[in-house]
Amino acid sequence: MSEPILTLSGISKSFPGVRALHDISLSLRPGRVTALIGENGAGKSTIVKILTGIYRPDEGEIRVAGEARHFSSPRDSWAAGIAAIHQETVMFDELSVAENIFMGHMPTGSGRLVDWSQMRRRAAELLKRIDAAIPPEFLLRRLSVAQKHLVEIARALSHEARVVIMDEPTAALSANEIDDLFRIVEQLKAEGRAIVFISHKFDEIFRIADDFVCLRDGEKVGDGEIASVTEPQLVRMMVGRPVDQVFPKRDVPIGDVVLSVRELSNATEYADVSFDLRKGEILGLYGLVGAGRTEALQGLFGITPTTRGSVTLEGKPLRVESPADAIAAGISFVPEDRQDQGAILSLGIRENVTLANLARHVRGLFLSRSSELEETRRLGRRLAVKAANWEQRLGELSGGNQQKVVIAKWLATKPKVIVLDEPTKGIDVGSKAAVHDFIGELAEDGLAVILVSSELPEVMGLADRILVMKEGRIVDEFRRGAWSPEAIVGAATGARKEAA
Repeated sequence: MSEPILTLSGISKSFPGVRALHDISLSLRPGRVTALIGENGAGKSTIVKILTGIYRPDEGEIRVAGEARHFSSPRDSWAAGIAAIHQETVMFDELSVAENIFMGHMPTGSGRLVDWSQMRRRAAELLKRIDAAIPPEFLLRRLSVAQKHLVEIARALSHEARVVIMDEPTAALSANEIDDLFRIVEQLKAEGRAIVFISHKFDEIFRIADDFVCLRDGEKVGDGEIASVTEPQLVRMMVGRPVDQVFPKRDVPIGDVVLSVRELSNATEYADVSFDLRKGEILGLYGLVGAGRTEALQGLFGITPTTRGSVTLEGKPLRVESPADAIAAGISFVPEDRQDQGAILSLGIRENVTLANLARHVRGLFLSRSSELEETRRLGRRLAVKAANWEQRLGELSGGNQQKVVIAKWLATKPKVIVLDEPTKGIDVGSKAAVHDFIGELAEDGLAVILVSSELPEVMGLADRILVMKEGRIVDEFRRGAWSPEAIVGAATGARKEAA
């Protein structure tokens, strides 16, 4: 087997009250994809930050091509040939594609001025190399998430990166876009680059990875060739026990109608969306990418304007012109994009949890920190949030714990209706099970729940009814016990209608 491009030996890292990594060793070899596997909080992100120069290890050694290296900054990591592609792209929307590719190392001509024509030409060559039909002069904000990932890959190639880290790169991609990305991964392998691939989707891991390293609670608990293990074995390594994949559907009595939506419409994204939602009910909303699910619920919550339609809550007409109107009425919305829309990562857990209901914690003329802490502690414990303390900055938590804090924030408003848009996106199997169980608990407590999910087993496992959307409209309804995966997907794609 070829010599490794990069090795970590005895790497340990601690933060106040938290041991993030202990004695981690791994090797990355040319032309191979290594899957980094573990629950949220297992230490994957800490390893990535050490590899990219954001964190310095407390102990241990990093070697690149056999030479000991010390990364004091991301620039040192770049210079060593390490590049990272993240779930949320870290680039500049108002700059061009070419500028993003060559940010930090723009080609210069005479007088040390940027050679714009050379930069655009070289950017075009890099994009062509990965079959990305993206004009170099386009502003980055004009691109889709998948296209932005391609720009990041071109950026890595511009540095001739020997190690490419892909951190949840497929989370927001369609099946065709994932195929395109994996084709490029195979190309990078053929060029002799070492790939670190992080994903919670086992089908992707078994499809693309050659090797695996499994972490649990900051320690390495397994490694080897991916062909030598099965999915149940990996899950057992991750969580230290077998995980029951059956969704914990609770037997909850369904009460009276809480929310009625009639003919909710937007000029371009959805039309004539109508449904009733009852107390204690989990209503699933399923559809393919672009079906209009999120857009319709954003209209219901007042994030985006609607052109027509009516909403009644507990029998009373409700006019929602802003999220503040929805919150005041008792509707809460946990968005799909928790990092940009659901939370403020630079603030602490307490500040995030109480952000949507600060008025409840005012005592006299001042905000009561003790009142905020009491509610944060109650909800944090109920959701089993893992943190050093309730003042810890949210951005320091794992993705699963961030999601729990976002849910806690909306529960703090004491809603009657809670909308959960892709609540388990990008979190590990252990955290998913906890969120699934908690969704059932919300219904058991009498909340009316709308669950949007692209994972068909999830929505079928938890929902009492499923509404299927296609091209901005509700095209079918299925009740529990009278559905099948084939029927639901057929409605979402139009296959049943076409077959008829």
